[in-house]
Amino acid sequence: MILDFAKLSPNQIYHTLTQTIVPRPIAWVLSKNAQDTLNLAPFSYFTAISSNPAILMYAVGKKPTGEYKDSATNVELNQELVIHIADTSLAAVVTESASSLPNDESELQLANLTHLNLVEFTGSSLPRIEQCKIAFACKLHKVVEMGELPMKLMFVEVTRAYLDPQVATLSEDGRHKIDALALDPLARLGGAEYANLASVFKSERPK
Repeated sequence: MILDFAKLSPNQIYHTLTQTIVPRPIAWVLSKNAQDTLNLAPFSYFTAISSNPAILMYAVGKKPTGEYKDSATNVELNQELVIHIADTSLAAVVTESASSLPNDESELQLANLTHLNLVEFTGSSLPRIEQCKIAFACKLHKVVEMGELPMKLMFVEVTRAYLDPQVATLSEDGRHKIDALALDPLARLGGAEYANLASVFKSERPK
């Protein structure tokens, strides 16, 4: 089967991409609006693109109202955000946080999210979610708007990372080793499907 993307609708392209580029990591983004209300939302068009500087990218679309989602608006305003890596036990909560709310309302006040604990993130003006074993304090690097829909590509620089001792150890060579199975990251598939890590194996690169 060959798909000619020039003959597909944007909706068909979206569903094709999100069901074939799998699994995708999820950026669970915490940001703050002009009234100091916290916003929390997941994005699976997300990846690391550079290590020097440490740049992550996530893509933000628009709300049904035609406005960009709060995770773009707030970050452009305040220049800061915290990206969390959620584990599979938080799947229902992550999905709930995708609700489309007015900018002055917080997803953290939704019934299924009130049990989340916010704790101080040293070096960041924003807190982090205690239940997440990995969190990145970031500052805005660059925004690129593209596409006919359009989308905003949010390029953000990591300034600090929180690593839970349950999943991270420091090796003799000074590198932090992350236990992927202990982290149990929630991965995005297509439609309403998610996945976890069933196993981890090695395949050494050629020297």
